[in-house]
Amino acid sequence: MRLRTLSAPDTLPALDPTFLARSMPAPETHAPRILLLYGSLRERSYSRFATEEAARLLQWLGAETRIFDPADLPLPDQTPKDDHPAVHELRELSLWSEGQVWCSPERHGQITGLMKAQIDHLPLSFGGMRPTQGRTLAVMQVSGGSQSFNAVNTLRLLGRWMRMFTIPNQSSVAKAYQEFDEAGRMKPSAYYDRIVDVMEELVRVTVLLRPHTSVLTDRYSERKQDGRTVEPQTDPATRAQTE
Repeated sequence: MRLRTLSAPDTLPALDPTFLARSMPAPETHAPRILLLYGSLRERSYSRFATEEAARLLQWLGAETRIFDPADLPLPDQTPKDDHPAVHELRELSLWSEGQVWCSPERHGQITGLMKAQIDHLPLSFGGMRPTQGRTLAVMQVSGGSQSFNAVNTLRLLGRWMRMFTIPNQSSVAKAYQEFDEAGRMKPSAYYDRIVDVMEELVRVTVLLRPHTSVLTDRYSERKQDGRTVEPQTDPATRAQTE
């Protein structure tokens, strides 16, 4: 599988655990399932380092995480009908997920082509299923220079387009080359604390929303397209008017 192996998943040297509760709202049946995507193939990739720190924090908070490795992902439309193992796996991971984290470097004032390619390989629907609709989303970026929000703003736009619930908080790490040690671990800083905030919020929102995802994503246009009529006994809006 094209999944990154997370080194030292239980070691968080920059975290002060006395200020972060490990228990989130109790899951109904299973731990929140979070897919993480990053946007650089460099050997020393700061977007991957930040993504891995996010995954460690998510696991600390009780989530199950999977980090997709895009090393052999083709460009959109490069392979006929997108019939490539990496594309199939990415889509399966998105269907598996209940929430996602997208982390891109800012390059030429925007997200990278690799980041966009991963999102472009996630169609709004295929085979009667919607791989992103109703999922929660946290957005992050790393920059080589001063702090910027161009990449996270674009990721927010894309998250809305993909019909995802993007959480209010976000992370933007400036001069990322200064924020990680030789082993790729993030140093204690306000930037690290913000990533903690973002992951804490993502887990909470994911757990709170997932029992209601089917109602929140029930669309008139899709019911009309599928020929699904509204049953007054089960329609939330109808019940609210009669109660």
